[in-house]
Amino acid sequence: MSDPIIPDITPDKVRADRRVLELLSNSFPNIGSASTEIINLKAILNLPKGTEHFVADIHGESDAFVHILKNASGNIKRKVTELFGTALSVNDIRELCTLIYYPEQKLEYITDEADLTHLSDFYNITLHRLVKVLRSVSSKYTRSKVRKALPREFAYIIEELLHESASDENKQAYFNQIVETIISTGQADAFIVAMCNVIQRLSIDQLHILGDVYDRGPGAHIIMDKLIEYDRFDFQWGNHDALWMGAAAGNDACIANVLRISLRYANLATLEDGYGINLVPLATFAMEVYGNDECAEFCPKGDLADRMPDKNRMLLSRMHKAIAILQFKIEAALINRHPEWQMEHRKLLHLINYTLGTITLNGKEYSLTSNSFPTINPANPYDLTPEEQDLVSKLRHSFRVSDKLARHIKLLLSHGSIFGVYNSNLLFHASMPLNADGSLRTVEIQGEQLQGRKLFERIDQVLRAPFNFDTPTSQRNYAVDYYWYMWCGPNSPLFDKSKMATFESYFIADKETHHEEKGHYYELRNNENVCNMILDEFGISSSQHRHIINGHVPVRINKGETPIRAGGKLMVIDGGFARAYHATTGMAGYTLVFHSRGFQLVKHEPFTSAQEAIKSGNDIVSTTEIVELTTNRMRVSDTDKGQILQTQINELTELLYAYRHGIIKERRAKL
Repeated sequence: MSDPIIPDITPDKVRADRRVLELLSNSFPNIGSASTEIINLKAILNLPKGTEHFVADIHGESDAFVHILKNASGNIKRKVTELFGTALSVNDIRELCTLIYYPEQKLEYITDEADLTHLSDFYNITLHRLVKVLRSVSSKYTRSKVRKALPREFAYIIEELLHESASDENKQAYFNQIVETIISTGQADAFIVAMCNVIQRLSIDQLHILGDVYDRGPGAHIIMDKLIEYDRFDFQWGNHDALWMGAAAGNDACIANVLRISLRYANLATLEDGYGINLVPLATFAMEVYGNDECAEFCPKGDLADRMPDKNRMLLSRMHKAIAILQFKIEAALINRHPEWQMEHRKLLHLINYTLGTITLNGKEYSLTSNSFPTINPANPYDLTPEEQDLVSKLRHSFRVSDKLARHIKLLLSHGSIFGVYNSNLLFHASMPLNADGSLRTVEIQGEQLQGRKLFERIDQVLRAPFNFDTPTSQRNYAVDYYWYMWCGPNSPLFDKSKMATFESYFIADKETHHEEKGHYYELRNNENVCNMILDEFGISSSQHRHIINGHVPVRINKGETPIRAGGKLMVIDGGFARAYHATTGMAGYTLVFHSRGFQLVKHEPFTSAQEAIKSGNDIVSTTEIVELTTNRMRVSDTDKGQILQTQINELTELLYAYRHGIIKERRAKL
C-alpha cells in the first residue's frame, strides 16, 4: 500500500532500493536534512535555464576566442546597456564594458592618468555599477552557485553587496560604508578585478566547443591554457584536434601533417613556444636537401608569412617541402598496413614520371609544377632515406616528451568526445556517414560493422585507447594509426570526403584534380526528414526544439549561404574564426547562444587586438539574429540538469518514506 503523503512509493519498492537509500542517508541522515534538500532542489528547478554558448573551428585565433569569453559574445554589453542605457553615454558604457573584460589592464591604464581625487570618485562610482551588473548576471543562479564562483578573499563582502540594496534606507549607510572602506583600505583595484572576473564567469553557464581548436592561427596552446582554467565546457573533437591527438600519441603521419600545416601558415608559435617542439633537425635536413630549390609551391601563406624577412620565408618553404614529401611516404606505409581503409588511390608517388615531370591520374597525364624530388628513389618511391628515418625518430621523440602537449591532450580527452547531446541538441564536428538515399552508412572498424550512434561510440573508444595504460598492444597500435584515418579517411565523421588532395594542390596546376567530393551528409543535412532520423538515432525524443549543431564547413554568407538549415533542425556555426577564412566567409566567426528564451546566433566581425580594446574600448562588433524563441521561458526543470535534479528529488522522497516508516533509522547530523 502506498503512502498518501508520498504517492507511488511502497514498502516493497523502498526495500528493493534500500542499498541506494542507505548510501544517500550518509549525506542526509534524518527527515529534516532530507526535507531541506528537497525544498532546495525544487526551488532550483524553477530558476531560468543557464546560458549556453556554442563555438566551432577556432583554429588558433586565441585573441578573438578569449575576448568572446570575456564579453560573453556581446551578452555583457547588452546587460550593461539595459541597466545604464538611459543614464550613461555610449562612451561610458563602452568604458565600463572594457573594464569588465580586461580589469587588470584597464585599471593600470586608468590609474596612470587619474589624480587621487578623481580616482576615489572613479572607484566609488564603478563599484556601485559593478554591483548592479553582477546582481543582474547572477539573478538566475542560486546563492550557493554564486558563492562558489566568488574569490575566497572577497566572497563575504561581495555577497553582502549583492543581497543588500543601496536604495533601502535602513541599509544605505551600511552599503555605502562597505564601498568606502574597500577604497580607503587600498583594496579597490583587487576588488574590482574580482567583481569583473565573476561577471565574466557567470555570464556563460556552459561552453560547447564543436572542434578544431588547432592549426592555422598562432594561439592554439593559449586557448587550451585558457580552457584549463575554465571548468564549465565540453568539447566535440574536430579533424584538426584528432591530428594533434594522433601526433601526441606518436603517429608519424599525424606529426608530419601537423608540421606541414604549421609551416604552410608560417605558424611556429604553437609548436615552438607552446609545446617546445624542436624544429632544428627539420630545418637542418631541409637546408641540406633543398638548399638549391626555390620550393615555390611551398611558400607559406597568410599575414605571419607576409611580415617575415625573405630569408626566413625561404627557410620555411624548404622545411615545408621536406615535411610534405616525408608525409606522402609515411602515409603510404599506413595505407599498406590497412587495406580495409580502401585508400590505395591516395598513394601517388609511384604514378610520377620522374624523367618527364608528369603524373598520370585516372588515365590523364598532368604536368607537375616542380620535378625536384631529391629524396625519392623512382624505383622505390615510398622508401625513407636513412636521413629521413633519423628525422622521423627525432620529431616523434619531441612530440612524445612535450609535457604541455600531454596536459592539453588529457584535457581534450577528459572534457571531450566525438559527439555530445545536451538539452535536446546533438553536437558533432562535421558529418554523419550516410548513403545516397539518406540511410545510415555502415562503416567497418576492426571487423565490426557499425553505423549511427554505435559507430560514434566505437570511434570514441578507439581514440581513447592509446592513452589508457590497460589497452592491449595490438589495439593501441591500431588506435594510434586510426587517428590519421580520422584526419582524412573517406568514412571518417570528422572528414567524410573522397580524398584530401594535398599532393594535387601542391604539384598540379589543373584545379580539377583538387576537387574533394563531399560525403552525402553535407547535402542531405538540408533535408528535415534526414535530420529527424539522425536525432531519433541518438535517442533525442521528438520535440519541436531539437537540433543538430555542426562546424567544419565555413558558412559563406557573402555567397548567400545561411547557417540555419532543414527548417531550423540544423545549425552550422563555422563562421571563419581563422583569419585565413575571413575573405571566404565575409565575417570572423559565430557564437550560437541558447538562453532561457531560445536561440540567438551572434555573428562576429574581425577582432583587432586586446591592446586596442583596452586602450580605445574597441569591442568585437557583433550582430545578433534570433533563430528560435520559445513561447514560455525555459526553466532548469526543462533541461538535462533538471532531469538529474528530479531524480535526486525522487530518491530523497523515497528516503523520507523510509525514515517515516522506520525502514531506515534516522541519525543526528554530524557537526
